[in-house]
This record gives sequence, structure tokens and C-alpha cells, in this order.
Amino acid sequence: MPSPYRAIFSAPGSREFSAAGFFGRMPLSMMGIGVVTMISQLTGRYGLAGALSATMAMSAAVCGPQVSRLVDRYGQRRVLRPVTLVAVAAVAGLLICAQQGAPEWTLFVFSVGAGCVPSVGSMVRSRWAEIYRGSGRDLHTAYAWESIVDEVCFIFGPIISIGLSTAWFPEAGPLIAAAFLLLGVFWLTAQRATEPVPHPKSQHTGGSALRSRGLQVLVATFVATGAIFGGVDVVTVAFAEERGHKAAASLVLAVYALGSCLAGAVFGLLHLKGNPGTRWLVGVCAMAVSMIPLQLAGNLPLLAVALFVAGLAIAPTMVTTMALVEAHVPRTKLTEGMTWTSTGLAVGVALGSSAAGWVVDAAGAKAGYAVPAVAGALAAAVAFLGYRRLAGPAATGGRGQDDRHLRTDDDERVA
Repeated sequence: MPSPYRAIFSAPGSREFSAAGFFGRMPLSMMGIGVVTMISQLTGRYGLAGALSATMAMSAAVCGPQVSRLVDRYGQRRVLRPVTLVAVAAVAGLLICAQQGAPEWTLFVFSVGAGCVPSVGSMVRSRWAEIYRGSGRDLHTAYAWESIVDEVCFIFGPIISIGLSTAWFPEAGPLIAAAFLLLGVFWLTAQRATEPVPHPKSQHTGGSALRSRGLQVLVATFVATGAIFGGVDVVTVAFAEERGHKAAASLVLAVYALGSCLAGAVFGLLHLKGNPGTRWLVGVCAMAVSMIPLQLAGNLPLLAVALFVAGLAIAPTMVTTMALVEAHVPRTKLTEGMTWTSTGLAVGVALGSSAAGWVVDAAGAKAGYAVPAVAGALAAAVAFLGYRRLAGPAATGGRGQDDRHLRTDDDERVA
């Protein structure tokens, strides 16, 4: 492990909560693609599969920020455990109904419950922010590390989910994803020493974190970015099936995540200067341009190469996004602010996977890659339009009023 990464893990408890976060985030890469694989195996209908995946994502988009707002007020342990039990029970209901051939409306009902999954990545990042608040270099490395963990999940998650559902039984992928969620959340919330101190309701002034103009830009852009991810997932499974190698879709998607993982590892080693808003804009535009070569891929090896290159822009953009959230959202609402970006992604995944499923059913897999291409163009357009909100200094800043006092105290000590 390079030295900057080794240094951040000198903090007591950091290895444990990051490891727990890894398991808790595995469902992020397993559940949606697992449901798509399961339903396509059982019914052969990608439109239904995409719609169910979209329903789960939309449910997560609605519930996620509310759960995180409760976490900011009452703490992770008190909120996350009951929410996780509800989500796991809903997943169990979804799998039973799918296996028994229950009416379609029951699948959608349980998909809504299954989407009530806490944003484990935001919980872990808020712990890093609590530990390294005021140390921008260490926090940059910590966010880069968590982006690497995200991508490792996306490397192995689809392989596990698709592989189990195709080689064992159709419901296996979502079932194992639910088990990972239980393990990760209960392990994370058992670690009380590193849990951020909750902020009582009296400290939560000014309404939702989404009132931040900078956060609004990030979330809106991430809706389009999520549509890229949702579209790529669904279309790649269909693309591989059309060529007689459905299980290979997991490997192709793993290569996509591998590109992001490698880029994130390098990005975390850099000590970049300049405006992070500009870096973020460049990253979003790079993600958009990288969708163009997918239209030309005629076989799985070429598709894998194109997705690897496309993945190089993901992690650096995500790392910069977390830094911008920390700069534009008050400290008392940081977990909620981070979750709003995940919510934007979830809404986009819902729209992208649903649109891609219908395009695949109507015109075939190759035509489906137009969906992430259009989504990338929209992401770039929104980023350009909102760039000025991110380029200037934040009105409050993620460290909040308390941290401004800390900086003043530091200045006095230096003087």
C-alpha cells in the first residue's frame, strides 16, 4: 500500500470501519444487476427486469436522504440497524414472489421495500471526515481510498451476483447481496468509537442540505451520471446474452470498474492544487465523451476495452465530488449531503436502467448503448450550466461555523 494510504490508517479503528463499509456496500453493485439477471432468467423480459431495478433505485433515492438526516440527528447505530432489517425482509419477499411466479405488482411492492437501503458509503465517509476534519490532504486520500473500495465492489459484485444467479439458481445473487448488507451494517454500527457524534435537532437550522446551491448542481449532474451507469449495466448483460455469453457480462462490467479503481488509486497519491470545481467539470466531460466508443463495439473484447477506458474518469470525479460536498454543506448535515449525491445517482440509475431495458426489448442490445451516450451528454450540459456555483467559494463551507472558530484559534496559536 502506498504511503499516503498507509498513513490514513494510523487512526484507531479506521481499518475496521472501512472493512465493514466494504461489505455493506457490496449490495450497491450486486442487488440491481442481480435482480436484472434473476428476472431475465425467470421470465426473459428485460423491460420488467429494468423496471424492477429502477423501482429499487427510486426507492433508495427517496429513502436514502431521509435515513441519513436521521443519522445526523440520532447516530448511525440507532437508525441503520432497523432500516437494514426492513430492507432485508423486503428482499426476501421479492425473491419468494419471483420464484413462485406471483403477480407482477407484488414484485414492485417488495422492490420498493428492498430499495430502503442505507447509504453505507456516506456513513463511512462521514467517519473519515470526522477523523481528518481540517486536514485536506489526508481527507483527499481517505476519499480516494473509499472510491477504490467502491470500485472493488463493482469489480467483484457483478461477478458474484451474475455468476451465482446463472450457475446456481436465479435468486442467488440478490440473496447473497442481502447477506452482505446485514454483515456490513451490523459490523459497522458495532464500532462506536469512530461513529460521528450526532447533532441534535436544535442544531439543524435552515432545512435540508439540498438548499445548498452547489449541492444542487452536484445532485442534478449525478442524475445524468447515474443514468450512464444504469444503462451500461442493463445493456451489457443483454449484449453478452445476444452473443451467447451472458455470464461474461460480469467480467466486462468488472473491467469497467477496474479502470475506475486504478485511476482512483493514482488520483489519491496526487496532491493537486487549483480549483476542484474545474477538475470536477473536466471529469464529468470525460465520462460523457467515453460513452461514444461503446456505439462502435461489435464484440465483447472490444466492449471491455472501451469500458476500461471509460472507467478511468469515474473515481477521480467521485473523489472530487465528495470534496465539493464537504465544502458546500454545513457540518451538521454532512452525511445527508453525501447521501444526496448517492440519491442523484440512484435516480439516474433508475431512469437509465429502465430506458435501456425498453430500448433493448425494442431494438436490441447494441442500440441500447445510445442511452448512456445521451445521459453523458446531459451530464456534461448540466455541469457546464452549474459550474459557476462550484467554482467560487461556498457561502458556508462544509466545516461549518465551529470549524471557522477552530481555524481562528489555530491562527492565533501560530501568531
